[in-house]
Amino acid sequence: MFRIGEFSKLTQITIRMLRYYDEVGLLKPAEIDPWTGYRMYSVEQIPILNKIIYLRDSGFNVSEIAAALNIKDDNSLVEQLDLKYLEVEKAIQAEQKKLKKIELAKNEILNKKSEMHYNISIKSIPSCQVLSLRRTIPDYYAEGELWQELSNFAAEHQIQISSSTFSIYHDTGYKEADVDVELCAPVKKRGKSIGDFIFRNTEPIPMMACTMVYGAFSNIAGAYIAFAEWLQKNSQYKMSGQNRQIVHRGPWNENSPEKYLIELQIPLGII
Repeated sequence: MFRIGEFSKLTQITIRMLRYYDEVGLLKPAEIDPWTGYRMYSVEQIPILNKIIYLRDSGFNVSEIAAALNIKDDNSLVEQLDLKYLEVEKAIQAEQKKLKKIELAKNEILNKKSEMHYNISIKSIPSCQVLSLRRTIPDYYAEGELWQELSNFAAEHQIQISSSTFSIYHDTGYKEADVDVELCAPVKKRGKSIGDFIFRNTEPIPMMACTMVYGAFSNIAGAYIAFAEWLQKNSQYKMSGQNRQIVHRGPWNENSPEKYLIELQIPLGII
């Protein structure tokens, strides 16, 4: 048996942490000396302590560690680690998004972004026959995965689709999560709808305000501000219907984000 100081040196875990693990019930001393009150630990407790450490370093909290210590089956423990891995991965992705927003904010404050001009025009958009995939996705960043799913379906069923694909956003306002988006790929021949993959004709839009956005996706925010300014000056128009977005050049056919080309479309009505 080892006193707490000795056990601390042998395991390279501080006395403070050993006392903490005792207090929260993760690792009680093997014995308490009845005369001195010293905490006494045994060599058999070292594997348990090692498990506590790697669970802690993997992001498990105290209650999760306590539950994991009761799992005797190694496969079940690995499953818990896999779940924690996915949880940490999502958290990292969320933090990466925050970092991007910080960079955008810094650029705005320091005026490092070049002044961009958006020319807004009005045109009519005819109805067209499309292969449609409409889903609620976690956020706008997940749209790429949805396009890959649509592309795979088209390839599997030998469906020829046009390169003039576009997205329709069905939410009444901007959403940070649970985005209702419909992907539309124009087709010459109507096929059989399967599950979420639907063949349909899109609605014609008599008046659509359009502008081209050059460069990274972050420039889209500036384009919507230009839309707002244009609508305020042209007060006879109002927004009417779902916004559309056409990515003429994007991640799948252009390596440099500075060369992306996106067309934004907003349906209009007359006040």
